[in-house]
Amino acid sequence: MARDRAVRIEQLVAAPRSVVWDDLSDLASHPDWMRDAVALTVEDNGPRGLGTTVEVVTRIGPLRTTDHMVVTGWEPPQRIAVHHRGAVAGDGEFTLEDRGAYTLVRWVECLRLPWWFGGAVGAVLARPLLARVWRGNLRRFAARFI
Repeated sequence: MARDRAVRIEQLVAAPRSVVWDDLSDLASHPDWMRDAVALTVEDNGPRGLGTTVEVVTRIGPLRTTDHMVVTGWEPPQRIAVHHRGAVAGDGEFTLEDRGAYTLVRWVECLRLPWWFGGAVGAVLARPLLARVWRGNLRRFAARFI
């Protein structure tokens, strides 16, 4: 993952890592706390994990796209990584770390935008907006444990 272009956010969650993992690893529940995820379909009927594919209808403001992802890393209860395929491409990762009775959730995304979203320049300009949206998403995720 090209870390220099990445959006990085983190959130402390008031639950042990195993409990946070159980919720975070339920990929179908992500639209419940991700405002930019309009709809999510798990395309595989098998168990979730490495190789699982998902399709997410994503909207930020007036921009809408369908994101096709494949799970490329699955390390219970500490890491989920995905590769975004399609118009918006790149890699994303959630990692979980113990912090006493709490869990630190880190979310890193490195995305390449298509020319009609501004390409490389659009990605740089979008980084603060994406960070704000995703920070709100993680706050909503953490609120599930209060």
